[in-house]
Amino acid sequence: MRPAQSLPIRALQFDGLGQRFGDTSPWLFRGLSAKFLGGERCAIVGPSGSGKSTLLSIVAGWLDPTEGTVEQEGLERVQWVFQNPHGVARRAAIDHVALPLLAAGARIATADAEAAEICAVVGLSHLTDRRPFSMLSGGEAQRLMLARALAVKPDLLLVDEPTAQLDRQSAATVNSAIASIGAAGGIVLIATHDPDTAAACDRIIDLAEFAAVSA
Repeated sequence: MRPAQSLPIRALQFDGLGQRFGDTSPWLFRGLSAKFLGGERCAIVGPSGSGKSTLLSIVAGWLDPTEGTVEQEGLERVQWVFQNPHGVARRAAIDHVALPLLAAGARIATADAEAAEICAVVGLSHLTDRRPFSMLSGGEAQRLMLARALAVKPDLLLVDEPTAQLDRQSAATVNSAIASIGAAGGIVLIATHDPDTAAACDRIIDLAEFAAVSA
């Protein structure tokens, strides 16, 4: 009998993280320490201007923190899902999910089959009818972005305000999709103002608790 194959170790840690822009500007957050392990989904919440998207940018390495450190282990593939879904209007929606698989060397038939499986995870099984991207609703397009990100098999998935521009019904479909991801062992961080999105995660960090005045 073959031994069970364990998932790779993935970890992300914040130590005393703080961010502000300029020596006299107020801190967006300060003293943030937390550790995340593979498979966790964490919602980053807080009022507008509290630094949710800024924190994701720090984690991605796009921005240096004002103070503190970010340590990563086993996070080689980092993928973003932004607020505004984007794709090739006339291209079949499911092709957007198959493309990363093809780029990784999969055969067309294999990529199409795996893309269909990933779409099923986020509630988009109906996209196997090869409808064009331009025909998708807002909720479908945002879930497709999640599916495309999952096709990359990311170690770390960063999702920025996935329901910010959706009506409540569309947002509910996206939140259901978020609740279904994470089983592959990657870490998922989601910046959100939506309490239902936060409820779909395993844990919540409220940046309002780490706000600080200028010092």
